[in-house]
Amino acid sequence: MRCDAGPRRGVGHLVRCLALAEEFLARGAHVAVFGTVERLGWATAELAARGIPLHPGPDTPDGLVEAARRHELDVMVLDSYELDPAGAGALRDAGVFTLAVIDGDSRGQVADLYLDQNFGAQQPELPGRLLAGSGYALLRDSVTTARPPVPPSPTAVSRPRVLAFFGGTDAVGAAPVLTRVLVATGHPMDLTVIVGRPEIEAEVEDVTPGRGQIVRPVAPTTSLPTLITEADLVVSAAGTSTWELCCLGAPAALVCVVDNQRESYHRVVRHGLAAGLGELPELTAAGVPGRAARAAAARTLHGLLSSAQRRATLAGQAWSTVDGQGRARVVDAVCDAVCPPAAATS
Repeated sequence: MRCDAGPRRGVGHLVRCLALAEEFLARGAHVAVFGTVERLGWATAELAARGIPLHPGPDTPDGLVEAARRHELDVMVLDSYELDPAGAGALRDAGVFTLAVIDGDSRGQVADLYLDQNFGAQQPELPGRLLAGSGYALLRDSVTTARPPVPPSPTAVSRPRVLAFFGGTDAVGAAPVLTRVLVATGHPMDLTVIVGRPEIEAEVEDVTPGRGQIVRPVAPTTSLPTLITEADLVVSAAGTSTWELCCLGAPAALVCVVDNQRESYHRVVRHGLAAGLGELPELTAAGVPGRAARAAAARTLHGLLSSAQRRATLAGQAWSTVDGQGRARVVDAVCDAVCPPAAATS
């Protein structure tokens, strides 16, 4: 697996590679991660707990090929927006089966297999096979084991439990913005906010809750799937975690925090998998446009906080869309291409 993670890069690439790694390990493969995991002790601990070694880089096509040869790799998974796109073709030319994980744009990579796990993803013109759609969503063991057997039923509560998180590091600083919008609803709530960095925590602590509201910042935790299933409403970024929320049947309201989430965000909202709160630059804008965007988001959130039926409708649609078996389908596709056929029996 070739991916990176850090306070500014986020952890989405590493999290979905980790899910894929768990499936490969379960089938007896040897797995290693190549890249930088910067200032994320919990992430390196997750790798160590699974016996997955972490190696530096490489960043160039020649470096990728050299690493593949040195470690005798059969398969290389590339999950990055920053690597030289020529790396996939160089690996393929060297005889290494290459899977490129993409989000709409292949960046010109020439791979054997492509994966776009976004809802409604379609087949573009690519030199290799594309596994497209949320049926291939890569989800970790901690998520799939927490998936409820049926979607949650409507449950009316006077003070809903709300969970807000925006990736493992909240690289764009969305948590303070959405905390203020949630508080502005005026609705009673018990709000837990995952804060990925100390400066984010300080901003969240500066938000003054209203009557009947509790705001509780907590550090990133491996218990996130449990927090999701216990919440009456989840507010999150429209990134990799969207598929975790769907699999767990969480009633969710999403924010588009970066450009490459936009297309998937609009599809998810349009099909009723989650409510939409808009794009982060709109919510942080100055003047009348910013106030209008924040007021609209607060109205959407108030409607969800006050209606158990609205929350249950979102949860049911989300739960039925992502079944948690995506990573098995991806590894099946890799093994069909790479694994030798079983010996014939007499």
